[in-house]
Amino acid sequence: MTAFSSRVEAVSISGIREVFEAAGEDAINLGIGQPDFPTPEHARQAAVDAIEAGKADAYTSNKGTLELREAISEKYDRDYGLDVDPGDAIVTAGGSEALHLALEAHVDPGQEVIFPDPGFVAYDALTRLASGTPKPVDLREDLTLDPTDVEDAITDDTAAFVVNSPGNPTGAVQSEADMREFARIADEHDVLCISDEVYEHIVFDGEHHSPMEFASTDNVVVVSACSKTYSMTGWRLGWVVGSNRRIERMLRVHQYCQACASAPAQYAAEAALTGPQDPVEEMVAAFEERRDVVVEGLEAAGLEVPTPKGAFYVMPKVPEGWCDEVLSRDVVVVPGEAFGENGAGYARLSYATSMDKLEEALEVIQEATEAVR
Repeated sequence: MTAFSSRVEAVSISGIREVFEAAGEDAINLGIGQPDFPTPEHARQAAVDAIEAGKADAYTSNKGTLELREAISEKYDRDYGLDVDPGDAIVTAGGSEALHLALEAHVDPGQEVIFPDPGFVAYDALTRLASGTPKPVDLREDLTLDPTDVEDAITDDTAAFVVNSPGNPTGAVQSEADMREFARIADEHDVLCISDEVYEHIVFDGEHHSPMEFASTDNVVVVSACSKTYSMTGWRLGWVVGSNRRIERMLRVHQYCQACASAPAQYAAEAALTGPQDPVEEMVAAFEERRDVVVEGLEAAGLEVPTPKGAFYVMPKVPEGWCDEVLSRDVVVVPGEAFGENGAGYARLSYATSMDKLEEALEVIQEATEAVR
């Protein structure tokens, strides 16, 4: 009889994927977190040029091409005034691999990892795959993570805590004061802060700050990616940055599970980071317009909706049976419990789809909400 590892047996298939794959072909999909904009033309062309020139035929450095890591370094200087050495970055197969590296390199069996609940589905699963112990923390009413709750949850067994802003599934943006506190907590408790900043440029209200801006030690590592900012989800290109000693440990995991990120994707990412940013600005403006329409429509249906300040998700409170009723009418939403126990009573909707489909979906949601009340 074939035995399976207890780590794998403790992990389930993502609830997001289950809902997505069960949907009919004609359904309006508000379930998947994927921009509906094309990858910027200059990024796509850079990959084509690299392929045609034979530059993408071989492995790159384990950490990624020097040119891309220099572009990442310049990005952090430009955006946050941070001095990130190109040697202190690893280019990964998306933000998910970057999270995996951070947890595998820093978590011993049984050690705790604190993360938001509701939160991105990978935090719990990747903690378990690293043989760690998940320790979810509930969110405030506005769906942000309270630094005091994180600090109260820290024990001698805590290896790391995860901060995600703008947040998935909530769309919430942590304040600068919160980020300062997360940095302080990491410094004072000598515990790793993993800052998931994949949605960092999709902000409508306020501005994004990284705890790395405020840390006095090397106890912050940052995970990010091209996936959302540049509509490059299929390219699978992300990165992790941190101190040299932390990057070198993460590299030991990366070189055996991945060797290097896709070479054509690295050339596309370099062009995306260094080229015109107009497509990003246009995409963010469109998402903000959609957000306003969706929030207004959900409120008109009688739902309580914390207004998201970033990303492209909204997480309304919903009555019992609401998700099933909406799904039965061919509009795909994700039940909040897919993101943790504290997500019960919520649903996540992605507005990364056309305005026409959103308006059609809101009509269905109005009818479904009336049906379950």
